[in-house]
Amino acid sequence: MIEETNKTVDIRAINEKIEKESAFVDLLTMEMNKVIVGQKNMIERLLIGLLGNGHILLEGVPGLAKTLAINTLSQAVKGEFSRVQFTPDLLPADVVGTMIYNMKENDFMIKKGPIFANFVLADEINRAPAKVQSALLEAMQERQITIGDTTFKLDEPFLVMATQNPVEQEGTYPLPEAQVDRFMLKVVIDYPKMDHEQLIMRQNLTGGFQKVNAVVSLEQINSARNAVKEVYMDEKIEKYILDIIFATRYPERYNLGDLKNLISFGASPRGSINLAMASKCYAFIRRRGYVIPEDVRAVVHDVLRHRIGITYEAEAENVTSEDIINKIVNEIEVP
Repeated sequence: MIEETNKTVDIRAINEKIEKESAFVDLLTMEMNKVIVGQKNMIERLLIGLLGNGHILLEGVPGLAKTLAINTLSQAVKGEFSRVQFTPDLLPADVVGTMIYNMKENDFMIKKGPIFANFVLADEINRAPAKVQSALLEAMQERQITIGDTTFKLDEPFLVMATQNPVEQEGTYPLPEAQVDRFMLKVVIDYPKMDHEQLIMRQNLTGGFQKVNAVVSLEQINSARNAVKEVYMDEKIEKYILDIIFATRYPERYNLGDLKNLISFGASPRGSINLAMASKCYAFIRRRGYVIPEDVRAVVHDVLRHRIGITYEAEAENVTSEDIINKIVNEIEVP
């Protein structure tokens, strides 16, 4: 009984702390909404990536403000932004930097590449070959870059936001599973609603974009990241997350035997880590100090859609990873 009382007191204290720490979220969202019209889901997912120290893969047809959203976020947070346009002839040195011979000094000097920023936009990431992907992989996973025999730690926060165009497949390289797994979220962006598009059209024709101000400091972001870790997650919620992940690997154990021939591989342990972290971030954005099942359900598609491999049989039956996630979430008992 005493333990229960202590727990409720703790949750109340955490709640108060989170409410205080998350005050900037509304401010940041308002600032981004000055330029980005209607893409509420995308803005929320960018914030989850920022708070959860994870990278984001945005997929959508051209013209849906993917690049603009990332640029706007970097302006609203006092961070350094760089953009790399991925092309088939891109070299690893174009991303991470290289060593240049200095004739005056008679020595080699290091010229840092665009990866040395807080926000890195990897535009059309699937257009670059494997060598470039592997160079980016070290930065994403290890948060460091090696040029020659020197290793540099990247500044925090460091966030890679990659875009992928699902329409054009000519001259593109499918991302390796190992790299896709490094993205915390894969966000699929849809067309805006008609009234939103009308507003977008008006703004572009009149040039009526408002100036985006830097409303949040990098220190605030780093402090918020530490606060996110303190968001309370009950053991029942942890079990719920693990049930969802394990159902992608062993569907027959969860009364989902019909999915066994549709899944070629399930989510890795990164899936459970990122689902737990994204749920905490979602609770934080909702200014709550504890995670509820609805938080898990809100982010589960973005965390798992790129982590479930589908078989040829599934493709023949037009079953997507989205459909598999829906079936799993509907079957697993909510705590």
